[in-house]
Amino acid sequence: MQKELVYIYGKHAIDEALSFRPDLISELYVAADFSDAKLLAKFERVKVAPKLLNEKRLPGGLRSDAVHQGVIAGVFVAGLLTEYKRFMDTLTLTPDTAILVLGEVQDPHNVGAVIRSAAACGFAAVMIPPHNQAPLTGTVVKVSAGMAFRIPIVEIRNVNATLTDLKKRGAWVYGLAGEAGSVPLPTERFTKPSVFVLGNEGHGLRQKTREACDTLLSIPMHPRCESLNAAASAAIVMYAWSTEHGGALQPS
Repeated sequence: MQKELVYIYGKHAIDEALSFRPDLISELYVAADFSDAKLLAKFERVKVAPKLLNEKRLPGGLRSDAVHQGVIAGVFVAGLLTEYKRFMDTLTLTPDTAILVLGEVQDPHNVGAVIRSAAACGFAAVMIPPHNQAPLTGTVVKVSAGMAFRIPIVEIRNVNATLTDLKKRGAWVYGLAGEAGSVPLPTERFTKPSVFVLGNEGHGLRQKTREACDTLLSIPMHPRCESLNAAASAAIVMYAWSTEHGGALQPS
């Protein structure tokens, strides 16, 4: 489990951290002209005193073009990760349970986007392996619009072993694929606890991961478009699941 400090930035991400996990904030930097009164009022929730942000030399080695909006926080990412066994001990799998498993998704923007979509669609968790996978970073948290502080992020040791265990617990595993022979998404009704596996942006799901899936899903699309990126595909599939299990969904 990662123990280093990760720097998150932007009003939305910092607001979510202050609202839901202020205990994870170890450092807080604010620009001299920062004037968001509502956000400033939440600073009292952290135990560390805010420091003046040097915009010419951002903390944590952040690039100068990072859109920080005048506020940056250092967060211990280990606190955002839940161990698999601990999480499963608290989860009751029902037909209204869905989990997203990331299988070597390497673009942090995609990781952040799918975390945000999973939270929006009522998923129980996003599961992330430690190897060949983009880790939680400030970029991931920012792209997730702070949803990384709301939805459980579960660290798993091995994708295929995790899928095997989830199947033993009664889950049905769906692999996001696109080749001939896969099941068109609109025909699936998701009547069991559902686990969705998203593969690498380039080569997709590994062969052994495909074999571990109960069903491979494809997204029908207009013939002028050959494929969608990983985050878009995951969002469509998760929303399709939510339309069958949308009791907790509300108009935005």
